Amino acid sequence: MAASDTGDLTDDRALLGRTSTAQRVADILRTRIAEGYFPPGTRLSEDGIGGALGVSRNTLREAFRLLTHERLLVHELNRGVFVRVLAVDDLDDIYRTRRLVECAVVRGLGQPPYALDALGDAVVEGETAARAGDWQGVSTANIHFHRELVALAGSARTDELMRGVLAELRLAFHVVDDPRVLHEPYLARNREILDALRAGGRTTAEALLARYLDDSRTRVAAAYAQAVEAPAGPADRPPTSRADRSSAGRAH
Repeated sequence: MAASDTGDLTDDRALLGRTSTAQRVADILRTRIAEGYFPPGTRLSEDGIGGALGVSRNTLREAFRLLTHERLLVHELNRGVFVRVLAVDDLDDIYRTRRLVECAVVRGLGQPPYALDALGDAVVEGETAARAGDWQGVSTANIHFHRELVALAGSARTDELMRGVLAELRLAFHVVDDPRVLHEPYLARNREILDALRAGGRTTAEALLARYLDDSRTRVAAAYAQAVEAPAGPADRPPTSRADRSSAGRAH
């Protein structure tokens, strides 16, 4: 990764505040990974990223350690730090976790009415992006929908858990060449879940959500398996031509 490939990260310096901490750096890099700025298989340059963000090598290494713990990065001995390439089995585990957490949140909502403004905004965001043909925008809106759904629990711990799970899921999304195939079928289903909750039907919403997640797991796993053979390691076989290009520069 050339130094020029991290140039846009200089815009993120303001997010660090007056005190540059590893957690804040990790937050910036997590967002960038989720956005596809650093696709799966990308080697992260300490010099390039540290220079762009204006942080020390030790701070950056601690941020890398935090994101490795979150399963977004992997460290290859004598080779460096890479954005993780998921295995198909990882997707099964991610979706099991999502089903456990998201369905439990809906089941435990209590009596209506529910605070659904943010969830509704996410649905509209996705529909607006679809009308514009912005399927990466639809992907982002879909993540927002599920994040806001989990936020209905009012639990900072659950929010943090799902932030990592959804960021990890997006590693798979960035490998699939046609995001429309992944996300278009779920626009109407997001609205169905929203409408069920607006009507106070949490049992109906939970059933819709469970089927949604099961169908999504099947669709995403199939598309991902077609897009990538099981790689030997994140540096040895990046999953797509986009990731091949990203080893020398930015993609997406």
